[in-house]
Amino acid sequence: MLLIIGMIIGLVLGLTGAGGSVFAVPLLILLAGMPMADAVGISLGAVAASTIYGSLRNLVQKQSAPLLWKPGVILAGAGALTAPLGKWLGLQIPELWLVSGFSVLAMVIALRMWLGASKNPAAASVVRAGNFAHIPSPGLICSMSASGQFELRPRCVSGLLIGGLLVGLLSGLLGVGGGFLIVPLLLALSAVSIMQAVSTSLFIIGLISSSGFISHLLMSGNNDWPLLGLVAAGGVIGMLLGQTISHKIANALLQKIFAISLLIICLITFARNFL
Repeated sequence: MLLIIGMIIGLVLGLTGAGGSVFAVPLLILLAGMPMADAVGISLGAVAASTIYGSLRNLVQKQSAPLLWKPGVILAGAGALTAPLGKWLGLQIPELWLVSGFSVLAMVIALRMWLGASKNPAAASVVRAGNFAHIPSPGLICSMSASGQFELRPRCVSGLLIGGLLVGLLSGLLGVGGGFLIVPLLLALSAVSIMQAVSTSLFIIGLISSSGFISHLLMSGNNDWPLLGLVAAGGVIGMLLGQTISHKIANALLQKIFAISLLIICLITFARNFL
């Protein structure tokens, strides 16, 4: 069962560039019988393994848009700092509150996925390869140079730092990798294309999730390596499959199916904890 859960995590990440971790936590609670704290830790570890593998595979095979290294490092570094804080906060909060908070957040993500697929169906098919064009966009916080690089001025760096700190905190607290925040954050800050935002998000998710999982190991005192091994192995298999078939099946309908599935899973998890 843990292997199957891992495959679902990796498949969703490979097909959408985000969203795998938000499926992982409720599935680990419902199907593996884990408490919320352990589900969060295992989710972060599995997502880290899947996204690091996916990023390395894209780099080696040059199957994705070039990474935004500078803003990526800033976002990932800030998130890696607050992920342990989020994990610590999670240990102080009653599980019922954590599950409730996670369920509400996941429902918001599901709604956003549905609306995104409805309003911009073309973007739903973009999960990996592609280059971006330099398009002047006045009013955005981060400007782009003529060569297509971020111009890291104070205002831009501040936006990246604040976004990274928030993503890391939520990742450590609720086990979400942050892809659902990272992609729109990059798009909102700059004129970067969705292809490059998704490609960069995998790298950022990998580093932030790694920080959160290491914090889980240090704070919980549990030996979760055998469980993580199964989930992570499934995640890598799912990521490989997702990246292989993404260009064939990724579309608005698939994103809507993911949104509905996530909503159902979260409603069941929410009801189970209250009943």
